[in-house]
Amino acid sequence: MKKLLLTILFAVIAISNYAQKQEITGKVINPKNKASIPYATITCKSENGTIITGAITNDDGYFTLSKLPKTKLLLSFQFIGYKTLVQSIDLTEKDIKYNIGTIYLQEDNNQLNEVEIQAESSTVVQKIDRKIINVNNDLIATGASSLEMLENIPSVDIDHLSGTVSLRGNENVSVLINGKPSNINTEQLLKQLPSNSVKSIEIITNPSAKFNPEGMSGIINIILKKNTEIGFNGSITIGIKHSKNTKPDIALNTNYKVGITNFYANYSTSWGDYETFNNLQRTDKDLLQNIDFLNNSSSHFFKIGVDINLNSKSILSLYTDQNFDNNSLATNTLVTQNSNTQFNNLRFSKYKQKDETYNIDYVYNFDKKGQSLELEFNYSSTNNPENTINSELIDNSSKENNYTNNILDTRKLWLFNIDYTIPIQSGKIEFGLEYRKQNFYNKIITDQEAQTSNSPTLQPIGNTSLDYDRSIYSGYFNFNKEYEKIAFQIGFRVEQFNLDASFFNTNQGNTNLKDNLFNIYPSASINYSLSEKDNIQLAYSRRVDRPSAYQVTPIQEWASPLTIARGNRNLTPQFTNSIELNYTKTITKGYISLGTFYRRTNDKIGRILERDALNPDKSISSFTNYDFADSYGIELSSSFKPIKWWTLRPSFETYIQDSQGILNNQFETIKNTITKARISNSFKASKKLSFQFSTIYRGKSENIQYTVQPYTMVNIGARLKVLDGKGKISIRGTDIFNNVNFDYTTNNPFNQKGKYILEYDSIYLGFSYNFGSSKNKRKGRKYRDNNESQGGIF
Repeated sequence: MKKLLLTILFAVIAISNYAQKQEITGKVINPKNKASIPYATITCKSENGTIITGAITNDDGYFTLSKLPKTKLLLSFQFIGYKTLVQSIDLTEKDIKYNIGTIYLQEDNNQLNEVEIQAESSTVVQKIDRKIINVNNDLIATGASSLEMLENIPSVDIDHLSGTVSLRGNENVSVLINGKPSNINTEQLLKQLPSNSVKSIEIITNPSAKFNPEGMSGIINIILKKNTEIGFNGSITIGIKHSKNTKPDIALNTNYKVGITNFYANYSTSWGDYETFNNLQRTDKDLLQNIDFLNNSSSHFFKIGVDINLNSKSILSLYTDQNFDNNSLATNTLVTQNSNTQFNNLRFSKYKQKDETYNIDYVYNFDKKGQSLELEFNYSSTNNPENTINSELIDNSSKENNYTNNILDTRKLWLFNIDYTIPIQSGKIEFGLEYRKQNFYNKIITDQEAQTSNSPTLQPIGNTSLDYDRSIYSGYFNFNKEYEKIAFQIGFRVEQFNLDASFFNTNQGNTNLKDNLFNIYPSASINYSLSEKDNIQLAYSRRVDRPSAYQVTPIQEWASPLTIARGNRNLTPQFTNSIELNYTKTITKGYISLGTFYRRTNDKIGRILERDALNPDKSISSFTNYDFADSYGIELSSSFKPIKWWTLRPSFETYIQDSQGILNNQFETIKNTITKARISNSFKASKKLSFQFSTIYRGKSENIQYTVQPYTMVNIGARLKVLDGKGKISIRGTDIFNNVNFDYTTNNPFNQKGKYILEYDSIYLGFSYNFGSSKNKRKGRKYRDNNESQGGIF
């Protein structure tokens, strides 16, 4: 591996010596407020109108056009809400690198309302390797959690039964925060993260070799807000959400930028009760199980950081995230048969979780434009102690179900990476190294009420523990090139994966698990511009999903009084080859996007469900590897304006995938078809008042264990600007017809039908206020659309 990386390094250095020729650079800004205009389109044509090449401005408004002929060129600058500007340039032999300077785009008054509407709802930016959904001012997401917000994102689905997030119909997706993995369970993380702290969502379905290959269906990268305005600035949001229970929330975002330093601090908190019901009935016998979940939760999230411009070429950034989450969960399970109570089980759990992240990032920009070196170190830890009391409320003669669990749960993640970018003629080369180490430690101490004691006394009956270490050493190489109408990238990532785990159980003793794997993950994509308005993309990547600690631990876990879950230490990783084809067409005041994909997964990880030999009314759930599984699908989305004050965004997705498993010693395969349709309407009633209305339909879903019936959800939102635009009053209604209650049936290992009743329908009322001394404040703020709030490198 070392020899391979050194070879790549020397090759890159040699290529970097190849100088760029005939290059045009510049910056596009708004002349009224001097704000940069990101994602503006630059088209380069010859005198006869033939398209030579093109570019899109970056987040700071800069652009580069490379590999240009020595002749007279016509440059066209376009961005929605602005008048198109055409400029002529005559390149000569001396103009190897020509800086065109600053390009000023004038506002188009005919499109003024259009820009305002887009600033009040989600907008989509299609880049070469990803789709960026800006949710900063999405009315439907106001006051929601990040998990609820993702429900509105095309290609993303939320399973409200299990809480899992899916991308293109598959739950094996890597969810990142500012490009970094997290120790926290994805569902828990997204529930804790308020939507008002999120700037944008990046959907990357076939990531390049620069990204970790984990996640069969790709990556969902959540970009958080960070203000960088000059002076002291901030915003405060206060809201209250009401459903069956009432839940307040508060968020504060501040920054102070002076000289070469920008300090920023964010805080958010929420608290309240969440209640869920699950009614499950066996249809082959009169056995009814009613489960009531009541969770009292409070969370506090802090983020504090500083960016320091050490000089004109280098930036040092430091930040820390601190999250405190307290939960008290009461689960009451009542089981009746033939109208007679069999048992009533009460399970009470208290969690006090603390999550912390520390990040240091250094970026050095060389004299050569586009050449940079980045060094980054990231450490995160999670400490989640839990105390659980399980009691039988009906049959006091049996002490089997009266016990306590004291659980120690800690997770640690270390990440160090080096990334180097070298520009070449009409392209760039990227390569880097990364080291990841993850430790997961879990210990359960169980005490059971004495069987013969007349008074409630506890005695130890044993304990279990899991110590799970994995280390990943990786290196990557990416080559990007543009040639006239074609842009492509090709690369690969090499990874050495080491696993060292030990399991202990009082009855079973010690069990050890070790694994060492070396793999190569290639990726490639090609983009072809049929015209200024038509683009085709073809992309491929190889992905991996490694078994989690939960999936390999042989320790049995309580899922419900009639369900036991345990892992399989013999599980191996599953590998996926994914290919996709996308077409995007720019239309008047909008776009249309059509895509299709195919995935083949080898050594597919799937479930095993069987009846408990000791109790035929109980089921045991575990995991195993199957030969392979296929999935494919089609996606259609669009955004356009029927009239100047109305923006319409419809989308449709359908996915077909194999679901495999062993049920009662019988191998089963089910071809599951998932259909989802969304339509979002944004209306601009006036300069101060906006409305949004959306409908989501999710079709019937089926896997080897259960079938979920379809549902339709309707959401509404409104926002009124007050106090000269500094304040905003928001109101949102989620699932206003209370349809998100899931009816489902199971055929294996028992015939059952059930219904999940969630506390999902709600109404939210919030007020936000912007304050500070920003020199960038202006009447035309809508054009910036918070482009300055992300920052540069995390």
